[in-house]
Amino acid sequence: MLIIGIAGGTGSGKTTVVRRIVERIDQSQVVIIPQDNYYKDQSHLSIEQRQALNFDHPSAIEFELLVTHLKALKKGENINLPQYSYLTCTRSEDSIPIEPKKVVIVEGMMTLVNDGLVDMLDVKVFVDAEPDDRLIRCIQRDIEERGRNFSTVVDRYYKTVKPMHRLFIEPSKKKADLLIPHGGENTVAIDLVVARIEVELLKK
Repeated sequence: MLIIGIAGGTGSGKTTVVRRIVERIDQSQVVIIPQDNYYKDQSHLSIEQRQALNFDHPSAIEFELLVTHLKALKKGENINLPQYSYLTCTRSEDSIPIEPKKVVIVEGMMTLVNDGLVDMLDVKVFVDAEPDDRLIRCIQRDIEERGRNFSTVVDRYYKTVKPMHRLFIEPSKKKADLLIPHGGENTVAIDLVVARIEVELLKK
């Protein structure tokens, strides 16, 4: 099994990179594990308290469960992938059964922050982007997909997203094997990742 970690700041284009990679390989042999599915359940808090939380700090992610699930997949065991709602900041009681595949892609902004998770990764990728580009994508995504308004998104960006990026995300790219500037438009870097995956898929 080949485990690839794809990290990068919010709005950097990680999801596009993953999509470009998966489009070019045998999709029956790959499973994608979004780091965001492992946000801790906050159902014990009021909606006002949930909205005030710092979701850009590593403590917001249940890395222990993510690492446990990767170890289980590597041993050939199925896992139940948690489902998380950005609208309610809670986990669903339902989960998605995931079977082991030859290639596992873990995607999320803090994928290279937690040392326990980094130790599980065979290939470590960081998607880089200019801050203003990330801010624009962040605003568009949070308004269209997460039901937030413009002022709320911008306020969150300056209060937590930007400082947490400087403190945790940006330093984590030193752990990367490959930096991908320009996200999904960087066909050369994506070619390299696809080539590594194809080597794995050729193994019996």
